[in-house]
Order: sequence, then structure tokens, then C-alpha cells
Amino acid sequence: MNKLNYSPSDLELEILQIIWEVKEARVKEIVDKLNVMREVGYTTVLKTMQIMHEKGVLERQVDGKSHIYRSLVEKKDIQEKFLDKILNKVYHGSTFNLVMSALGNYNASQQELDQIKDLIKKQESESDK
Repeated sequence: MNKLNYSPSDLELEILQIIWEVKEARVKEIVDKLNVMREVGYTTVLKTMQIMHEKGVLERQVDGKSHIYRSLVEKKDIQEKFLDKILNKVYHGSTFNLVMSALGNYNASQQELDQIKDLIKKQESESDK
């Protein structure tokens, strides 16, 4: 499977979020973390992770009777893919409308606002060159 074409399902994305956070995990660890957010069955997660392995999204290493899973896709790549999809399909390619929607509908912390301002200044200085 070409990882550039990979579009994770909701459950796959939740699994990836956990693995990105902890770097590697067994199925039981993933199930335990998911069950904090919502109830999910062990066999459902196991089968999903096996499919993700077959797709080339996760690698697994045998450790006794269990497997340790690691991500083969980068968080940044998946985030960019989702952002591109949202930007183009929902906001018709308008970065302005996307940012205005995000800032208008969600409360950004002062630190986040400062980071956004710094990014805008950087973008402006690069466009002046």
C-alpha cells in the first residue's frame, strides 16, 4: 500500500494517536487507553491493528506471546493529509476561511495566539523577499 494514499478510519486514527504518543504499544495497552474515552472490544482493536499491519501502517515485533506495534506513518503526514482534505473539500481552498472558522469556533490559549502571530510575521517576511 502506498502510505501517501492511506486514509485512516476513525478507529485507526485513534490507535495511531495513542501509538504516536507512546511510541510503541501492545494491543492491551491500546484497548485500555481507548476504553478511557469510549468502550471498545479487545478483538476489534486487535483485528484493526492486524489490518493496519497488513496495510504497512504499523510494524510489529514479537515479544513473547504478544506483539509490540509501532507506527510506520508520520503524524505530520496524516495531519497534512486531513488538513488538505478539509481545506479543499470544506473550505474550497480558502486558508482564510479555514483559519477564521478555527479561531471563531474554538478558544485558543494566549500561547497559541502568540504562536499564530509569530507564524504570520514569519510568513509576511518570507513573502517580502
